[in-house]
Amino acid sequence: MNKLTRRDFFAPVLAASIGLSFVKKTNTNIKSMKGKRVGIIGLDTSHSVAFTKSLHRGDAAFKGYKVVAAYPKGSLDIVSSTERIPGYIEDVKKMGVEIVSSISELLKKVDVVLLETNDGRRHLEQAVEVFKSGKRTFIDKPIAASLKDAQAIFEAADKYGVPTFSASSLRFATGMMETKNGSIGKISGADTFSPMKFEKTHPDLFWYGIHGVEMLFTVMGTGCESVQRTIGEDQEVVTGIWKDGRIGTFRGIKNGKQNYGGTAFGENGINPLGPYNGYDPLLIEIINFFESGIAPVDKNETLEMCAFMMAADESKKKGGASVSLKEVGL
Repeated sequence: MNKLTRRDFFAPVLAASIGLSFVKKTNTNIKSMKGKRVGIIGLDTSHSVAFTKSLHRGDAAFKGYKVVAAYPKGSLDIVSSTERIPGYIEDVKKMGVEIVSSISELLKKVDVVLLETNDGRRHLEQAVEVFKSGKRTFIDKPIAASLKDAQAIFEAADKYGVPTFSASSLRFATGMMETKNGSIGKISGADTFSPMKFEKTHPDLFWYGIHGVEMLFTVMGTGCESVQRTIGEDQEVVTGIWKDGRIGTFRGIKNGKQNYGGTAFGENGINPLGPYNGYDPLLIEIINFFESGIAPVDKNETLEMCAFMMAADESKKKGGASVSLKEVGL
């Protein structure tokens, strides 16, 4: 018969103790995450990976929120988006994110939602499913692929009593908030620019020009009445006339050097807008929204932006004629 040593006796006890400690620690972490578990819908955009990386750095500004689960779909028929999904699945899995097979499964595991699907046509259907669960939701740009769907999204949010908002990260680029908050007094006009890439399934400005349009509306505010579009080979200019006579322009860059920026003209000065400084400023606003339920962007501004972009398409169809935002359903 083999003799049991003191080490033989205590080894399993020690192992059990370590196991219990690990379970206790894990349960504590899960408990501390309650209310801060973020779910992602759509792994067809680099935003999903970038947001996950930022949140998992653990910066104090992100208040403990982390991505715990993701539903990959996502675009269904936009190849430039769908081809990204397998790689982005692996990227977020390496950061500890669980991949789920449906939105309903996702909603059982999370407290708040980042709706990141690159295809704006899918946002209404996906958003309504989330709203029914009562979970606060950020909807990445574009909020939809039409003004009609954007209106329906906000109507559904109101119906289910769920706070939501949509924004481009360019809204929070350098100089934007200072200008919006009055650093140069009342804004008399603004010019913005951004790359202008097209996707046949979306109105022209919804896919990428939305970044520059969002910058324009951030500093100009609501009140645009009509839009006129001028098309060149390398660039396009969309001019909006506000009801108080102010003029705002968006320049879409199709070829040549690509960048984001602009200029705001105020009663007390002229401010540059930009450069772009990453996703974190937007993400901080999203986390504050998850905490408070107060949207940092008014839905009427988002809807007017959609109407501006729809009117730009109508102006194109009419050979550059001026189009009222009322004509497109605002």
